[in-house]
Amino acid sequence: MQPMKFALIGTGNIATTYVKAMGRIADGEIIAVVSRSDDRAESFAKQHSIPEWSERLDTIGGDIDGIIIATPNGLHWRDTCAAAALGKHVLTEKPLDITIKSMERMILSCRESGVKLGVAYQHRFHPVNRKVKELLARGALGTVRALEVSAKFYRGQEYYDSAGWRGTWDIDGGGPFMQQGSHTIDLMGWFFGKPATLIARTATLGHDIPVEDHGVCIMEFENRALGTLTASTITSPGYNPRIEVYTDKGSFIMVNNEMVEWNIDDIDNPGASSNFSSHSGASSASVADTTLHERVVEDFIGAVHENREPLVHGEEASRATEIILGIYESAKTKRAIPLK
Repeated sequence: MQPMKFALIGTGNIATTYVKAMGRIADGEIIAVVSRSDDRAESFAKQHSIPEWSERLDTIGGDIDGIIIATPNGLHWRDTCAAAALGKHVLTEKPLDITIKSMERMILSCRESGVKLGVAYQHRFHPVNRKVKELLARGALGTVRALEVSAKFYRGQEYYDSAGWRGTWDIDGGGPFMQQGSHTIDLMGWFFGKPATLIARTATLGHDIPVEDHGVCIMEFENRALGTLTASTITSPGYNPRIEVYTDKGSFIMVNNEMVEWNIDDIDNPGASSNFSSHSGASSASVADTTLHERVVEDFIGAVHENREPLVHGEEASRATEIILGIYESAKTKRAIPLK
């Protein structure tokens, strides 16, 4: 079977991550790069030995099977719809997008074109998270009563100053809830579903940006379990994402995908034998270990070859954005928000 051929849209940090990840798998290769600047596209392509580059996706020659989108959040819908119109499968960086309308447009466009739509919420591929998901899904861990979830990162002002779209509503889609905390919120939603209602407060306390840099949320789930969620980029020096879960059978605590506390009798600790590292993003956006991104790409290629949905397809990925948009609506209106 020939490797699946991709064009990469974007030339930033995360684009480099995909180049590294693709270089470590056998079934895919990046043969073209697209950027709004032809100079950036050419420079990136030559730096990474990619044979073709362009300012426009529709001018790329060769036999491209799929597109990897590594552009700012609010541009995902545009690039996805353009790729789908060309009949190309789409793997996009998280979040799926930053509005309900845009996400619906992306999902419909790919469905009507008969192409796959995958989203890089790579922490779902961590073996500890997959074991926890399986235990929760079959009720082995009992009834969840309470959650404490935190994504306490740190970014200096220079991070936001490094690109005009960072920390904006129209392109970034918000602050740490939409950007840095999106992975943790996706895991929470994957494990426990969307909250039935939530109430949130946000503030801009340490940066010169129009969006939040710190926020808190109280959530109530369908089974009346209560949860708290914090997302921040002011919590220096930056801390690994943390999920604490309390059930009628005991409790467990996960930090950056690793099980640091396991207090549930008669069930083996699902993280006891894990030697699987992962990037937390606590203090830097640069990704050194691409293992989880490799898993994302491998699953996506498998989905295309086997004609199945990727593990994180469009509808699945939309849940995290829906939760985040509910948080922003609550913070803006100062009232509790029901989530459908």
